[in-house]
Amino acid sequence: MDTRTSTVRVRIEQLRDCLRQRGVHALLVPSADPHLSEYLPQRWQTRVWLSGFTGSMGTLAVTLDQAVLFADSRYWEQAELELAGSGIELVKIATGAATVYVDWLAQNLERGQTLSVDGQVLSLASAQLLNQALQRKGIALKTDWDAAAEIWDDRPALPAQPIYEHQPPHASLSRQDKLAQVREAMSRHGATHHFISTVDDIAWLTNLRGSDVTYNPVFLAHLLMDAQSATLYVGAGKVDAALRERLKGDGIQLGDYTQAGAALQALGPHDTLLVDPKRITWGLRERVAAPVRVIEAINPSTLLKSRKSEADAAHIREAMAEDGAAMCEFYAWFESELARRRSLATQGKTQEPSLTELTVDEQLSAARARRKGFVGLSFSTIAGFKANGALPHYRATEESHAALEGDGLLLIDSGGQYWGGTTDITRVWPIGEVTPAMKRDYTLVLKGTMNLSRAVFPRGTLSPMLDALARSPLWSQGIEFGHGTGHGVGYFLNVHEGPQSISKAIPDATMAMEPGMITSIEPGVYRPGQWGVRIENLVLNVPAATPEGATFGEFLKFETLTLCPIDTRCIDRSLLREDEVAWLNDYHATVRERLTPRVSGDALAWLLQRTEPLV
Repeated sequence: MDTRTSTVRVRIEQLRDCLRQRGVHALLVPSADPHLSEYLPQRWQTRVWLSGFTGSMGTLAVTLDQAVLFADSRYWEQAELELAGSGIELVKIATGAATVYVDWLAQNLERGQTLSVDGQVLSLASAQLLNQALQRKGIALKTDWDAAAEIWDDRPALPAQPIYEHQPPHASLSRQDKLAQVREAMSRHGATHHFISTVDDIAWLTNLRGSDVTYNPVFLAHLLMDAQSATLYVGAGKVDAALRERLKGDGIQLGDYTQAGAALQALGPHDTLLVDPKRITWGLRERVAAPVRVIEAINPSTLLKSRKSEADAAHIREAMAEDGAAMCEFYAWFESELARRRSLATQGKTQEPSLTELTVDEQLSAARARRKGFVGLSFSTIAGFKANGALPHYRATEESHAALEGDGLLLIDSGGQYWGGTTDITRVWPIGEVTPAMKRDYTLVLKGTMNLSRAVFPRGTLSPMLDALARSPLWSQGIEFGHGTGHGVGYFLNVHEGPQSISKAIPDATMAMEPGMITSIEPGVYRPGQWGVRIENLVLNVPAATPEGATFGEFLKFETLTLCPIDTRCIDRSLLREDEVAWLNDYHATVRERLTPRVSGDALAWLLQRTEPLV
């Protein structure tokens, strides 16, 4: 048993001791913080600390004699490796949104027993679901205990990084205008007050940014607003005096981060509060006094920020071009360096240390850092060679990574944060010889990417309805992938945002596709122990022309924003139709036209070579 696994076992036993002392029979640990973020500050990574599983999503349940982790297919192999020897069982679930843990808890706890979960990190919607299931079985739900506070001695403190402004011209709409839009939505709901906890909603609404969460330019805060004013609850010292005055001028005052719950508690019987049940925690909802009328609906800001303006779109296209130029510089260097080292090896000369997956991360990040408007990475770079590419959320580390030696496929999923937008792109490159089976998988994935990219659909189409368009070329060959096909992308914000999701999610009205939304298209094939293929572009919803005289309403189509060649050396040409070849050649012509003015030398030569038409 290694040290890490021993540590996990010790921590689980410490937790069980606490459960017994409190008369509690099980603990539920979601991957969440008080803002229900996808990516968490270190302070709230309790599930990682307790289990040793480092995936970004997963739910841990610990009883007095069992420990179970629920994770979806993106993390199955990773979880099996990281949980090995820990005594924690992996339960494989279909999607990250699945609620299998609810049924498991109801089945494995007995009538009269108690389940504890920290209500400060449990969503209202999840709490309602848990309550319903547990009450039917006579199981009590305890939500007022933070177990980590008792057993995590060196728990990290709250982040203290300063907050800064997202300035014009990249912030194309003022705070006042955004607040006015949200207040208009409040009025339609009949709400006098609106409470927001989701950090990307708050960052968008206030035109503020921060660095409290790795890779996401957001800060920890809550916001309570009424028809005239708003209070931003943030940590002390995070806003300097000059910015405080500018916020005050826009009707936003500051409150202490810890007082947000008290502000909710102070609302009176004549107030009507709008909250989003999927985006507020049970603990905060409980602070609202019973006489206050509560309206549950999606945060207006979630819908508003998903629809980028024409000005935003122009900045995003610029950011995509800068990102594309960075990738040209990197890939030109990378292919040249691979060739040089292989040549030395064939000549029997002393070879330098091998290029590795870590080299990809270092060099690609450096290329991005040289581009205009670059702020930071939008997520941890995934560079997976051979079998590592079959792990959708793989990350190379100093302790565990692969050298780029031999023949195989290299999958690189990466992205950047720019003042004018957020990027996310996946490409797969051949190293050495690739087999016909690899080419087949690659081409089928490409067909899926193209099939969805070419879609035309009525405005208001629920985004999950588009999912099958990307999967159908793979389904026709008996192939499936476990993750969603596409996620919304923020504007110099989180690389994952809603409400739209091109996936197998059960659709609801908030997922309607509207002009200005940016979404990823990223089907994949994963062969465990062999290789992975994923080809990802970001697309923008734009109006689609309809035949003259058509009376079936407004239609949308996708504008592909991502600018980077798709490697044609991995394509099985016999699997492509002529219209698909035409789409690929047109895309490469656009990439060449847009990026040529931004690169020179080896990068330009590489770009011209990789955008040659496929015949």
